[in-house]
Amino acid sequence: YLKIKSVFIFISIKSIFVIRIHLYQMELSEQEQVRREKLEKIRSLGINPYPAELFPVSDYSSDIKNDFKENTKVVLAGRLMSRRIQGNASFAELQDSKGRIQLYFNRDEICIGEDKTHYNELYKKLLDIGDIIGVEGKLFKTKVGEKTVLVKNFKLLSKSLRPLPLPKEDSDGNTYDEFNDPELRYRQRYVDLIVNTDVKRTFLKRTLITNSIRNFLNKKEYLEVETPILQPIPGGATARPFLTHHNALNIPLYLRIANELYLKRLIVGGFDGVYEFAKDFRNEGMDRTHNPEFTILELYVSYKDYHWMMEMTEQLLEKVSVDSCVNTKVKVGDNTIDFKAPYERISIFGAIKKFTGIDISKMNESTLRKTAKDLNIDIDDTMGKGKIIDSIFGEKCESNFIQPTFITDYPKEMSPLTKVHRDDSSLTERFELIVNGKEIANAYSELNDPIDQKERFEKQLELSKKGDLEAGEFIDYDYLRALEYGMPPTSGIGIGIDRLVMLMTNNSSIQEVLFFPQMRPEKKKISLSENEELVYNLLNNNNEVINLIKDKSGLSNKAWDKAVKSLRKLDLIKVEKIESEIFISKKN
Repeated sequence: YLKIKSVFIFISIKSIFVIRIHLYQMELSEQEQVRREKLEKIRSLGINPYPAELFPVSDYSSDIKNDFKENTKVVLAGRLMSRRIQGNASFAELQDSKGRIQLYFNRDEICIGEDKTHYNELYKKLLDIGDIIGVEGKLFKTKVGEKTVLVKNFKLLSKSLRPLPLPKEDSDGNTYDEFNDPELRYRQRYVDLIVNTDVKRTFLKRTLITNSIRNFLNKKEYLEVETPILQPIPGGATARPFLTHHNALNIPLYLRIANELYLKRLIVGGFDGVYEFAKDFRNEGMDRTHNPEFTILELYVSYKDYHWMMEMTEQLLEKVSVDSCVNTKVKVGDNTIDFKAPYERISIFGAIKKFTGIDISKMNESTLRKTAKDLNIDIDDTMGKGKIIDSIFGEKCESNFIQPTFITDYPKEMSPLTKVHRDDSSLTERFELIVNGKEIANAYSELNDPIDQKERFEKQLELSKKGDLEAGEFIDYDYLRALEYGMPPTSGIGIGIDRLVMLMTNNSSIQEVLFFPQMRPEKKKISLSENEELVYNLLNNNNEVINLIKDKSGLSNKAWDKAVKSLRKLDLIKVEKIESEIFISKKN
């Protein structure tokens, strides 16, 4: 019985496996099917399309062009991006990690003997755009002066089974089929990096920026450290955390919303300066400047205050702009941002008065609520005084600060981890750096009075009980214990790396500076026939005269009717009669 049952299960699983393979093959496009057929032909020639051994790359496209010497032997590898086959000879373009270079294939140079299979079969018939090859050859210039590699030997290193979405250009210079749909680009960043060279430059500059910051801090002998991502208490900021569970310990854990409290524990432990490039996580909304997972630099330096930190921040950002953008002036949209020090300084109350004409510095909570409503700012009963002030500033002031500006001296209610202002006990020694209308950095003279800190935590807990989802739900008693051992006067700062990179690379969306931004679940792909896809791609969300679209498609009446009928059945398009004209459009 067991034997029969086992065989039955084996056959069932095998059958399901075969069915799944069949269904998968049915979903392949015509080009994908052709490439798989070529793959089998390559294998039938005794060639491994995915060889295991290393390929001895010693040269790169840009280096070859910059230090070009004719007849120099080179060995390079990369992706085949274009070909112009002319019988026994062919020009091609190879893209490697540093750029592109032209290749020249000649059958008799590659196939010295009688057997011409390597050129006639493998190169001419079985290779495709997107395949990764390694080449050995020597350098020469064509009659028009193009720096070129004369290929003496080539090897297939990886067969590409999907065609690249490469742009096409017509005789009038118009470009078609560009891979520029944002959602597709973010989901398939690997393709985006291959076909859109500017995207790769953005991420190379991101590394330049983080290296510049790291070098600046290392020269000051501050220590780069790592702190826990999984935390028993989500502290160091006011934000909604992600919750998970540790099975072995049977306890809830949170993905960190900030690493601040751990870094300050290290200051208590005796380090003069510590910093971390941290991944933080906040279970909040997504938009062009927010991603639930983001990178932040946090730095804490003992025996300093927020005035010192402002000056240090100016020095740091001036250096970063020069290292990554050559000078301190950076083009951001229609604006030119100058990171040359010094930056303007204005208190948060001063900023609100400047842009609303209202002095809110002495208002109590009820008057603040009325003022916010008079300014048409949405507030609710869960919001305390600090959140209301923050909302007024965010709605009426923040977007006006284009050049780097320090917004200083925040109310005590807004800053539970910040030292009380030395001249006004209702304020704290805190600043935010605003650039191009967005917060880039947040810094304090750190609160090191353990009794005051405990009281601030308790007030946050009260706000949480009132329904404020971003207020602290916990008191970190271990952090309070650390403060009780004594923390020296300290200044700390958090700089949003993603937003800083957005500025330095002139990108308006955070998704453009993250390799793999968080996306909504991918919608199930609907398989369309070639004619259906043709018709669908000719449409947009606006009504078009149906006969004009039909003429553009070039389809016969029968093929057109069949494609339109199928697209309507799939609920992808709509056809409607308006007065005497029939219109067609995509459905939203």
